[in-house]
Amino acid sequence: METTIDIKTLGLTRQREVVLEVIRKSNDHLTANEVFNGAKKRLPSISFATVYNSLRFLKDAGHISEISFGNGASRFDRITERHDHALCTKCGKLVDMHLDLPKTISKQAEQFSQFTLESIEVTLRGLCPACTK
Repeated sequence: METTIDIKTLGLTRQREVVLEVIRKSNDHLTANEVFNGAKKRLPSISFATVYNSLRFLKDAGHISEISFGNGASRFDRITERHDHALCTKCGKLVDMHLDLPKTISKQAEQFSQFTLESIEVTLRGLCPACTK
């Protein structure tokens, strides 16, 4: 599932290494602000613009993935291969899931939507165990 590559071998700038390290060491799906706060602790001179640009670079290079939910803040994920999520509609908790989807789902989705699909990610929305109590 998750591949671990030594960050030092990627040839990244120190700032990009720090941003990637913050994301990879978190079990959460961080927003850009959360990544910035974590990076600032490791590298006090880093700016928000540098973090934001580093997130774009790391995403485009395939080192992280970005999850967007409409108008809400994007979240960044250390897992880059296809997987799904459950989102708590009350507290915003986002949990990774690895669902085995039937192979026919892509074809059905293309027929229904008339889209040429690039990928499918399933997002379940509901209440997490803490918010259910």
